Amino acid sequence: MEQAHTRIRGRDLVFVGIMLFGMFFGAGNLIFPTFMGQQAGSHVGGAVIGFLLTGVGLPLLGVVAMGITRTAGVFSLASNVNRPFAYMFTVALYWVIGPLLSTPRLATVSFEVGVRRFVAPQQQTLFLAIFSVLFFAAVWFFARKPSRIMEYVGKILTPTFLVLLGVLMLTALLRPLGGLNHAAIGTYISHPLNTGFVEGYNTMDALASLAFGIVVIDTLRGLGVKEPKQIAANTIRAGVISMVLMGVIYAGLAIIGTQSRGAFPIAQNGGTILAELAEHYFGGMGSWLLAIIITLACLKTGVGLVTAFGETMHKLFPRFSYTVWAALAAGLPALFANVGLDGIIAISMPVLNLLYPLAMILILTALASVFLPAQRWTYTWAMMFGLIPAILNMLTGLPPTLQHWTVIPVLLHWGEMLPLYQAGFGWVLPAVLGFLVGAWVDHRHARRVA
Repeated sequence: MEQAHTRIRGRDLVFVGIMLFGMFFGAGNLIFPTFMGQQAGSHVGGAVIGFLLTGVGLPLLGVVAMGITRTAGVFSLASNVNRPFAYMFTVALYWVIGPLLSTPRLATVSFEVGVRRFVAPQQQTLFLAIFSVLFFAAVWFFARKPSRIMEYVGKILTPTFLVLLGVLMLTALLRPLGGLNHAAIGTYISHPLNTGFVEGYNTMDALASLAFGIVVIDTLRGLGVKEPKQIAANTIRAGVISMVLMGVIYAGLAIIGTQSRGAFPIAQNGGTILAELAEHYFGGMGSWLLAIIITLACLKTGVGLVTAFGETMHKLFPRFSYTVWAALAAGLPALFANVGLDGIIAISMPVLNLLYPLAMILILTALASVFLPAQRWTYTWAMMFGLIPAILNMLTGLPPTLQHWTVIPVLLHWGEMLPLYQAGFGWVLPAVLGFLVGAWVDHRHARRVA
């Protein structure tokens, strides 16, 4: 009887994949590839490949790592280093990509890109406040029952978003404003693949892949999938579905970004490009169409972030219910979206620069652990060796005035000696060395036990 409950219907698996895509794909995921396409010009093909390697590849690795290690969430995965590290990393990760940074910006971006053009300049502060409260009230409504997130995000919000985005994208692709032969700009001239690679890295979706893992796992359990092996396999399948969908949309957005050069000058950002395209093809209705697309993109991502935050914090600190944590995760951003957001970002960005390398070390070590007989010291040594470069990466995110404080300039100078440091990958070589040391220690220990 139990075996019958470990299988999931193909249709439900597709909806889980769509749900995961919906949580990943926010307004930034619309704006980045569109802007990249306009700048890359005739080199858009190489730029798209680079963007997909990091913008799709890294999040997929995160989902796969959660699946193959059969962990119950990021805390369980980080516990392979040690429990104190797991607590600090998990709490920092969820607060930074949750109430302190990513979630507040969802309302701000929705307003700036989609709604602001409808509001008189002297009333924008008031309307942003009203919009933020309404936006996060909607986020809380959809996130208040985590058992229904697949229904809300996978079956309602994301399909609606995809239909509306599809209308805009297909119209632009079938009635192109120009070709793909426009001159590339900036580093896209000589290094389109590398530049696209960095652009995809900047989406920070690898962090979200760890954060959203718990939502996917709990959703599968709610569908009756109980066996760890089946949960792992279906988590990976859902990840593949979401990333294929994301990759197709990324490529399409980059192409219409390039084609827009046939009618519009180089824009300041991808939001401007999408606004120009929407108005060109649909007139006054185009502005409303884009406003709905952007708001839906941010809304479903907000639901995913609030749900993941609430579930994880409740499991770590069960004294407070999921309802309390979810209300906090939706309430604080409604405030931060209006008051002191620049200061919050200034504080959070250095922490984000620290967390990203640590997350990638966890993900890559988890993937490699499939081939290793034991992992205790492999995780520990990889993290120990990668921690110092990650701290240096954090220092680069400090405001320029603080970077000149006491010994920080000396530390940053040492960091420049590391390979790939300027590209933000100075942690890679030290982490690989730590991984090899840890694997050797684990191997020696396994032989002694044998």
